Amino acid sequence: MYLIREFDPWHSKLCTCPPKLTFNPYTGCDHMCVYCYASSYIPKFFNCRPKKNLILRLKREAAKLKGEIISISNSSDPYPNLEEKMGLTRKSLEVLSKFNCKIQIVTKSNLVVRDIDILKKTVSMVTLTITTDDDEIARIIEPRAPQSSMRIKAAEKLILEEIPVSVRIDPIIPYLNENPEKLIEKLASIGVKHITSSTYKIKPDNWRRFSKAMPEIAEKLKPLYFEKGEKVGRYTYLPKTLRFKLMKRIGDLAKKYKMKFGTCREGLSYLNTATCDGSWLLK
Repeated sequence: MYLIREFDPWHSKLCTCPPKLTFNPYTGCDHMCVYCYASSYIPKFFNCRPKKNLILRLKREAAKLKGEIISISNSSDPYPNLEEKMGLTRKSLEVLSKFNCKIQIVTKSNLVVRDIDILKKTVSMVTLTITTDDDEIARIIEPRAPQSSMRIKAAEKLILEEIPVSVRIDPIIPYLNENPEKLIEKLASIGVKHITSSTYKIKPDNWRRFSKAMPEIAEKLKPLYFEKGEKVGRYTYLPKTLRFKLMKRIGDLAKKYKMKFGTCREGLSYLNTATCDGSWLLK
């Protein structure tokens, strides 16, 4: 099985990302986010472990690259807590920087700033997920990920080093983080040029975790999802009218602060003002 694969090989109608490849140095993730979707299809997801013979295999595959975007990563964060000890993402970046590709990092970790020296050697960008600017809320829903305030500082550091940054305010959860103007204003002030957002999409396992972590919010969400919501594939979505209202609000805020905006797998791509994943920042 290849390490570097096609992103969204199923060609979902809801995915509006441009063609690109994806690569995950680790299987699983130890950030323990309660809303995580990948835990429903990757066995023992929260038991984060490195891929076998990672660097040797990556060298073989990277030699065949022809200028593609490599998104690192989409199923597992490339900077789990385990990375500080193992350094496999850094070693992977060292390999990829020597070959013909563009690097897009997607992470919730401020550890990415450790690798600025490598990122500056190649065409690269970083997408940081910052779900909320409230560290206390983040501690509950993303218990083992670095604090949101640390991620904001990481974004600022990357931009100062001339590495483009996009931010995912994702997922948006009614009654919890649906009014992120303060966060968006802060991001604009430090030079973030792009925001991507989407709403919380329920699967049975993430709903169990969320209900346990935030029972009062979960009670308010039940009628929105299980009475008024809709099934899209294997997920339960908010009703489309509410999703439109939430995404348009964030799109309008992005416009207010002179930022580009994209939705993710919402069926609302007409709200997008730039490529949804922020990859347009790769130059």
